[in-house]
Amino acid sequence: MELKLGKKHKYIVFKLNDASDDIVIDRTSTSGDDYEKFLEALPADEPRWAVYDFEFEKEGAGKRNKITFISWSPDDAKIKKKMVYASSRDALRRSLQGVALEIQGTDYEEVSYEAVLDKAQRAGA
Repeated sequence: MELKLGKKHKYIVFKLNDASDDIVIDRTSTSGDDYEKFLEALPADEPRWAVYDFEFEKEGAGKRNKITFISWSPDDAKIKKKMVYASSRDALRRSLQGVALEIQGTDYEEVSYEAVLDKAQRAGA
């Protein structure tokens, strides 16, 4: 995975192509992108999957990184799309190496920096 090898990208957002028969890259981070830019890459009414190289400070242990897989299925997305994304999720997840944390989000609060930080700190490092 490019995230882990050489830190080429901070995040990669995936989607299904228009025919819903292949998983493609929707967008990747650019230099200087932060978590807010990542959240802006998640549409309010369309499902997506993402991998994020989440960096945080762990008390008494210094800086840590956790490769985080995010399943984004917003409440406002169409039911059929949510079902197709849900059924395709495992194929993508299995192809990703080095994922240490998984997050499922239906609204921006569930994937907020604070929510992911809390889960990352509780997951150990």
